[in-house]
Amino acid sequence: MTANPELSPQGLRVAEMIQSGAGQTRPIERAPGVYESRGIGNSYLITSPAGDVLVNAGALDDARRGKAIFASVSANPVRYIILTQSHANQYGGLEVYKTPDNTIIAHRNYPEDRAYSEALSPHYRRGSRRIFANISGRAENIVPTREVAPDLLIGDDGYAFELGGRQFEIIWTPGGETRSAVIVWLPAEKIAIVGNLFGPVFGNHPNLNTLRGDKPRWALQFIESVKKLRALNPALILTGHEAISGAGKIARDVTRIIDAVQYVHDRTVEGMNEGRDLRTLMREITTPPELALTEEYGKIAWNVRAIWHEYTGWFDPARGTTELYGVPPASVAPAIAALAGGAASLAERARVFVAEGKPLEALHLLDIALAAEPDSRRGRAAKHEALTLLLEQSGGRNLWERMWIAAEIRDLEAARGDTGE
Repeated sequence: MTANPELSPQGLRVAEMIQSGAGQTRPIERAPGVYESRGIGNSYLITSPAGDVLVNAGALDDARRGKAIFASVSANPVRYIILTQSHANQYGGLEVYKTPDNTIIAHRNYPEDRAYSEALSPHYRRGSRRIFANISGRAENIVPTREVAPDLLIGDDGYAFELGGRQFEIIWTPGGETRSAVIVWLPAEKIAIVGNLFGPVFGNHPNLNTLRGDKPRWALQFIESVKKLRALNPALILTGHEAISGAGKIARDVTRIIDAVQYVHDRTVEGMNEGRDLRTLMREITTPPELALTEEYGKIAWNVRAIWHEYTGWFDPARGTTELYGVPPASVAPAIAALAGGAASLAERARVFVAEGKPLEALHLLDIALAAEPDSRRGRAAKHEALTLLLEQSGGRNLWERMWIAAEIRDLEAARGDTGE
């Protein structure tokens, strides 16, 4: 990784949350008998006289640490393990907690989610490591050594049970990060353990289609799932990384999230019906100030694109007939470069764009230059400059954006050793 601190995870709130379990030796008590072990995805232990309930096992190493952390406050057996979704930071540590005497509960979509994730494992892991390698650590510390299947698959109508005088309700919320996502509701305490329904950051625009590669999430389904949560009127929300308390605050914040995503959805649909092109909508759609959310994980422009493709699929008419075929723009890069006087000439023009504060225009040119001459020193140097300016203009606050740019620069430096002329 480049030594530039702006290209590291430093200062990214999501990264700090993921790494916040390092050194934890005692659980955090979020409510009487409700304990938290932090990690790539937080785990929660709810104790009762008849045994305990674990919500999410966490990643593999987090589970090894978390089991000892929870043992410091409860010697009870874990009777139930509830999985709020089908990502490794929820199921990775199941082998640590699973016994013949406990029951793992997941939604009926969980096996399907796991099946397609495994079928595309090299693809998904490659994309994930490109973004998260310098944040979440080694893959073997995250994923299990063996698959542990759920014992009980629940339906779309949810599931409820009682243990030691505590009531538990499991509610299907597929609009989050996976189709098998659920929330765990403790009605007596008015506590909702929501996993990554909101993504890792509460009050942020959701990421409807991540850069690592995922099945797209549907905007209206996300809204309906968040409405289910709002209807419960929780006094405490425990997410995969945060605790948000206060019924009034939660109601206001959750309503703003619902209304903001609905607004972006509706403006995108309106623009589609008016015949406006995708990239124009990506540039122009913003929310009014009263619906402002942070963009540390998801971004409005990316969600505009996700909503567009949710309704229309992969074909973008604005990109023309060539979108229908397997011949990429790079196929004509050598011809364009020759007409321009070579990759070096394109690189010099790209540097003019950089000087004018237009890094994206520069990168369009450099895509051509480096497709024509991948080893062009001037092309690589100009791309380094354009990416650096792009990061500066973005503010570096969005995890995906910053870490993608960092990976691009890392690739340049690995290929060339430096970025000088």
